[in-house]
Amino acid sequence: MGLLDLLFGGKKCPLCGTRGARKSDVSDITVRCPNPQCQYFDPALKTRAKSRAAMFRRSDFVPEHPLEIRYRNFQGQENTFTAEKSTIARKRNHILARVIPTGERITLSRDRILNLSEIEIALPQLSRSTTPVPRGRDLQVLSYHKKHATTSPLHEKVRAKYPDW
Repeated sequence: MGLLDLLFGGKKCPLCGTRGARKSDVSDITVRCPNPQCQYFDPALKTRAKSRAAMFRRSDFVPEHPLEIRYRNFQGQENTFTAEKSTIARKRNHILARVIPTGERITLSRDRILNLSEIEIALPQLSRSTTPVPRGRDLQVLSYHKKHATTSPLHEKVRAKYPDW
């Protein structure tokens, strides 16, 4: 149990169930708990837990180029997020962005974004060249012959289709 306690944040307090409780070295109290409402509360544990949480929170995040994202969540509630324009990215059917006040990266479904047209304009344009990109079997053949520094009739035929590869 010791290794799992170390990995998953320690033991639970037997009285209140709060994670992060520790065994005490003092003989009259068996457990020290970080919960202020608990009978076994230890202020030293509370400040340590608070400072660790504060390390990961950045409440001073201010975007240089703010962009408003209006979003309707799965419950039908409308939320407005203010994001940094340069941090917006698309990944499949989602938009990723760093939002205020913490600067955390959130993922929003494109289906639920109400001002999607504005967001799509703000997304960085991907450079699309006019030359085709090899995929599937063609990519496999090109990669094999490049790795082994060999050639074959099939390789020459595929190479003719993708001269810039």
